Amino acid sequence: MKKVIAVVVAVAIGAGGLGGCASMDETQRGTASGAAIGAVAGALLGGATAGGHKGRSAATGAAIGAALGAGGGYLWSKRMQDQKAAMEQATQGSGVAVSQTADNQLKLEIPSDISFASGRSDLSSALMPILDRFATTLNQNPVTRLRIVGHTDSVGSDAINNPLSVNRAAATRDYLMARGVASNRIAIDGRGSHEPIADNGSAAGRAKNRRVEIFVAEPGA
Repeated sequence: MKKVIAVVVAVAIGAGGLGGCASMDETQRGTASGAAIGAVAGALLGGATAGGHKGRSAATGAAIGAALGAGGGYLWSKRMQDQKAAMEQATQGSGVAVSQTADNQLKLEIPSDISFASGRSDLSSALMPILDRFATTLNQNPVTRLRIVGHTDSVGSDAINNPLSVNRAAATRDYLMARGVASNRIAIDGRGSHEPIADNGSAAGRAKNRRVEIFVAEPGA
């Protein structure tokens, strides 16, 4: 068991080192890191549940864990890298934040000052050109799936804010659909005021909390 764990840790360290190699792209770095974490977790789980065959189960667990860690729930392919780069260029200077999540989704966070007025769910004219460019990148990569999540500030009750957040997500979805994005690619959700990212005690904080987040994922094989 000790030998197997030692090998697994060495593999994890090696993969982690590769994950930081400057010559690797984001896809390769994410796969290497995922494999390392998965290998360690798989080995520990295998050893803990193996009974009389700890060494063998640790090795098996390491192999399975590495495969699952490398694959993950979503891919981060060259197409996703290209889409992220295209959206960063399209939203430059707009206030929209574009990032890669820990589970390999592309996230667009759209603040209230270019999306929705307080208490409203209709899109602002400032957001429409950004969504136009976003729709173009989505239509060029038709395998991706979207999840649009609306949020509000804490002003008003849940009876108002919960449907308002859903309506904001729905308005964003409808606009993208009108630009050719298939409806079966898009899921919507609303969180009301329950997931703030800033202090609702100030006007500036409430403005940050009135937002829409768009998650784009390319499902794993």
